[in-house]
Amino acid sequence: MNRGLFAALMLGGCGDAGGTGSEGTGAGTGTGGTGEATPTSSGAGSETGTSDVSGTSAGTDPASTGSGPDLPPPVRCDPEAGGPYWLLEGEPLKTAAITCKTGMKLAGEDFAIDPLPQGAKYDPATATLAWTPGLDQAAVYELTITAVPFAETGTVKIGVADAWDDPKNVPVQDWAIYTEEYGLPVLHLEADPGINPDAYTPATATYRGHVYTSEAKWRGAASLGYPKKSFTVKFGKDDKFNEPELAGGFVDKRKLVLISTFDDNAYVRQRLSYEMWNILDPEHLQIQVYSGVVFLNGAYHGLYTFSDHVDGYLMEDHGLSQAGNLYKARTHDANFRVANKATPHLGLTKEEGLPLDGQPGAYDDLDELVTWVATSTDAKFHGEIDARIDRRDYEDWFIFVSLIMADDSAGKNSYHYHDPLMGPWRYAPWDFNDSFGQTWQTARKGFDAQPEGYVWANELFTRLLASKTLGPPLRARYGATLKDVYAVDAILERYDAMVDETAASAVRDEGRWAAEYKSYGGWNWRTDFTSYDEEVLFLRQWIIDRWAFVAAIYG
Repeated sequence: MNRGLFAALMLGGCGDAGGTGSEGTGAGTGTGGTGEATPTSSGAGSETGTSDVSGTSAGTDPASTGSGPDLPPPVRCDPEAGGPYWLLEGEPLKTAAITCKTGMKLAGEDFAIDPLPQGAKYDPATATLAWTPGLDQAAVYELTITAVPFAETGTVKIGVADAWDDPKNVPVQDWAIYTEEYGLPVLHLEADPGINPDAYTPATATYRGHVYTSEAKWRGAASLGYPKKSFTVKFGKDDKFNEPELAGGFVDKRKLVLISTFDDNAYVRQRLSYEMWNILDPEHLQIQVYSGVVFLNGAYHGLYTFSDHVDGYLMEDHGLSQAGNLYKARTHDANFRVANKATPHLGLTKEEGLPLDGQPGAYDDLDELVTWVATSTDAKFHGEIDARIDRRDYEDWFIFVSLIMADDSAGKNSYHYHDPLMGPWRYAPWDFNDSFGQTWQTARKGFDAQPEGYVWANELFTRLLASKTLGPPLRARYGATLKDVYAVDAILERYDAMVDETAASAVRDEGRWAAEYKSYGGWNWRTDFTSYDEEVLFLRQWIIDRWAFVAAIYG
């Protein structure tokens, strides 16, 4: 029987609801300290209790009393106390009053909270909890609230963030109980001091209470110079990384990329880019992302974008062969042109597949593709394109990067996968610090770049757009996309939700890295630095202006 029906039955006949009250028990222990005895029901043994429920019948219907072998006990109160609550060590908290979800009226003395963190007090007069956590109490607390007369329980969640910048702060000692921060998950990475960009070194990762034996290394190009670097974390095949809820379920991952937000003081450019890529076409290679917090070797390290790693494991997750050839475009020479190049694959490196990089024939399939794009006749290009590449992938690439003005990702910063034994070439995106109104060095750029001006980036865009057969449908699809999955209101709604989710952590990160951000040698020449709030507004307005500009072309 559902809760609504039980509530209806109770409102018709549960006048002795308070008659089962029991006296509260003593202290309990729990996360964050020793629990203290809490005030409980004062109606123990009373015939009338404190119920304010309509009706005075004792209630002889078995459903109203929970009698009968197959009936669960009735839901009379279903206590709640609001939340979740997020605060910093040293900040005062007062919860909402405990109430019954069913609408039943109980006095504060009829509720209890257990275990109480050390220093917390429950006030039965207001049915609220008051607490100012100490500098050694950072953790996530799941406190049990009880409607004592009915022994019904609920929970209230309180997350206390580590006050890392307080001189008297006590660092988090138990990473297994410090699982979230302002609603975002926390990854505690303990990495060998010898961590480097060239090889994995031993590491321990603790996430949502689970301890992983793992390996880690720095990753990236420009980001290797950042004070707040990006990481790749590798997990064992028998203990893969799991995030059960975010990004639609980020589960069974052999590798996790932690993308630094040091070069984006809006903190969401990378995540928004990947989410936009994913919604453009559910059939192309998806890169799952979400936001989280990293503690490095016990110290707060900031807000990161948690992401898939583009590799054979990811291809296998998409039903492709893990043994296929995977190439990464690292420079703008990866432009699908052959002129003035020693090799057609100049600008790309082979990441996976056989023959290995450096061995004879390692790049044969890629050299053949680039040469075909650059030199085939129009008839041959049209006749063979759908057998050679997944054209939808590569058209998506043009639409996506030209809309968000991801200049680096239009030429380089991409992956190209090919299984020589089966299937066409596939594309996957990578790295969007140069996007949404800023360059890779964080300089401001306008919103009025012509989408088809991105033919400078590679010859494949040129061939697609110049084709009398392929160009017009591509342009029509661009316009339809702007009215559908990329409709400006839908993108702004996604952006606003992302900002709301990350704002508290972004401000916290800004407090940690703002000075280094402004003095960093890569962009210390700037005179137009913005605060977090200003950057959020800048990026939002840029989306509005850019979308209007492009819609006028393809609308």
